[in-house]
Amino acid sequence: MPRPLRVLPLLAAITTFALPASAAEAAARIEPGDVAWMLLCTALVMLMTIPGLALFYAGMVRKKNVLATMMQSFSLCAVGTVLWMVAGYSLAFGTGDAWIGDTSRLMLHGIAETWDKPFTLGAGTEYAVPTTIPESVFLLFQMAFAIITPAVVTGAFADRMKFSAMLVFLSLWSLLVYAPLAHWVWAPNGWLAVMGVADFAGGTVVEVNAGVTGLVCALVMGRRLGYRQENMAPWNLALAVVGASLLWVGWFGFNAGGALAAGGRAAMAVLATQLAAAGATLSWSFAEWLLRGKPSVLGAISGAVAGLVAVTPAAGFVLPGPALGLGLVAGAVCFWAATELKQRLGYDDSLDVFGVHGVAGIIGMLATGWFACGALTATAEHPEGLYVGGVSLLGVQALAVGVTILFSGAASWLLLVVTERLVGLRVTREEEREGLDLTLHGEQVF
Repeated sequence: MPRPLRVLPLLAAITTFALPASAAEAAARIEPGDVAWMLLCTALVMLMTIPGLALFYAGMVRKKNVLATMMQSFSLCAVGTVLWMVAGYSLAFGTGDAWIGDTSRLMLHGIAETWDKPFTLGAGTEYAVPTTIPESVFLLFQMAFAIITPAVVTGAFADRMKFSAMLVFLSLWSLLVYAPLAHWVWAPNGWLAVMGVADFAGGTVVEVNAGVTGLVCALVMGRRLGYRQENMAPWNLALAVVGASLLWVGWFGFNAGGALAAGGRAAMAVLATQLAAAGATLSWSFAEWLLRGKPSVLGAISGAVAGLVAVTPAAGFVLPGPALGLGLVAGAVCFWAATELKQRLGYDDSLDVFGVHGVAGIIGMLATGWFACGALTATAEHPEGLYVGGVSLLGVQALAVGVTILFSGAASWLLLVVTERLVGLRVTREEEREGLDLTLHGEQVF
């Protein structure tokens, strides 16, 4: 009879490998090497939003909307930073209960007493996780995730949402959707974490969450004017390639930082990330070559992102072979989702947020449930591993995906309704025709 999945949060499994044999010893000091590594990972994740995502998205829209698209990523970096300090961090990682954090860290209250001490996540609970980094480093790393996730969503409503609506909707979304979901999955006492979900770097919290939200936005807002009738080809694919390249490199920090330390687990996450991205680039390109006669540049960079998304929940749990296979599957399936599926269903997800992030995130979460290698989460107490692929873990992963889809979809729809009543969602037909650069920001690219 298979061993039941141990009830232990993800971060506990991760830090087991980062810390010395004695947790008490680990909790007594800060490791400068781990601090340096996590600061580097934080910088890499920030690089993914500005300039990475900003360039990636800007290169794929029409010329009249380039600045407005870049402004969305840039402004959300600022907004997300302030929201994280004011309440987001406390709601996501405050001890609270199984459903939400608490108010103990509003405005980062109490950081003056802990800034130079090793941080224990979930302190005071039976699931407490000691680390070798200070709380300032942990909250900075998590801040970078809270910034890029809403920025990813903007690709779904590119070319047609008001700037004011974007600020209102995604500010509310960050606090009321992202923060609770982050608590469920990544806080040691979050109910999905306690259940044993394996999500190394954000398959649910970031990817499925952003993808489903993007789909809801596309459905609620409707199609762009001229969709399927006018030429909406990307303005500058060279910018998009540069952006995708920055995303690829930045994703090493995105995934490997999940180890919370510099060690073998982080190295394996980087290796898995590279293999999955490469596999998905090739599978998307060859699928397009076979079915459409030519492998496009847009297809190659989209495939790379699909592979990076798919390996996000799996990076610290799978070996190189499954990581490459995951990328190969994600590239081909996301090509189908972003072309055939979108065309058949008729929704206008401008930059394929759901087709890439949503679909690849689901694939990655389920694949982690089956291919998780026990050796990567083995401890002296549990030599077979804390996370072992099989029916039990696959069931937990499927539950986490289903819950994320339902919660994110319903909450996003409700927040869009609220935003519509507060400031309105969509620009006028005349403004959309003229372009958002001029109508919203009074500037344009020459």
